[in-house]
Amino acid sequence: MGCSHSKKKSKGKKGEKSQKDKSSRDDGGKRASGEHNVCLEKQLERFEWQLRILKEVLSANGNLERAELLKDHADEDVCTLVLSILDKVKTETTADLNVLHEQRSKAATGEHERHAEELQKRHEQEKSQLTEKFHVAENVLKVKVTELTAELQIYNELKRRADESTFKKDLQRNIQAHGSPGAFWESEQESLLFVIEMKSDRVQDQSRKLQQMEALVEKNLSLEDQIVHILQQNEDMRVRIDNCQTLVQQLSKEQQDLKVALERQKCWCDLGLSFYDGPVLQSAELVVMSQCCFRHCLPQTAEVSNVPIGRLLPVPTTQH
Repeated sequence: MGCSHSKKKSKGKKGEKSQKDKSSRDDGGKRASGEHNVCLEKQLERFEWQLRILKEVLSANGNLERAELLKDHADEDVCTLVLSILDKVKTETTADLNVLHEQRSKAATGEHERHAEELQKRHEQEKSQLTEKFHVAENVLKVKVTELTAELQIYNELKRRADESTFKKDLQRNIQAHGSPGAFWESEQESLLFVIEMKSDRVQDQSRKLQQMEALVEKNLSLEDQIVHILQQNEDMRVRIDNCQTLVQQLSKEQQDLKVALERQKCWCDLGLSFYDGPVLQSAELVVMSQCCFRHCLPQTAEVSNVPIGRLLPVPTTQH
């Protein structure tokens, strides 16, 4: 501000001097250039001072220290420049931080999703494995519970039978009649009764199994007899089949022979009938051939066999 005001004053003085005295023009120009150099030096010093203040303010730590530095160097241009730079830095820093925050948030979200998917898959696998193990263990325990339940039922049945047995009743009567021999001996007698009932139950089971085995043996013997009988029948059927095959072969051979004989008889019959269409033969040859033909061709019934051959033959007519 001061520098511009001094420049105006120097220009006014120079105009006045040029109007008053043209000869002093060179001296006025030198003075104006000297004042201009002084102004430039002052402006340079001012810029350096503002630059130094700006560096101090920017290098300050915190807003309080910056505010104090700005109060110490109260200059509107410096304050405006510092505030504009701070606003610009703040804006750029906020934008960069927002971009960085978005990138990191996206990366963290993706990593979290991948980690969640991996945990879900691992959870499903562990759940399926544990479920399979649980089912296997449950089935094993069910089988054990079934076995133990069956054993418990058998034990209760044996206990009931031991309580209801005649040995138990006899023991109670003896105790009432002669007194108790002691708790130890009573427990030993009860355990002995229980063992006796178990042994008797096993003996009954063995007897039932023995009866079943005897029934199976008898059934096997009957089946063996049936097998022997069926084998004999098969042998008889095999012999019959062989006989039938032999008979079929004989019948087929006889059938072939009969076919050959029938063909021969047919030929002789055809030959005998052809004599009626030909010329009149001699009587002796005609009689011989007709006898052969009628013996092979005509049916051998009782009526025909008693008739003479000459009556069956037609009387040949003489041709003139």
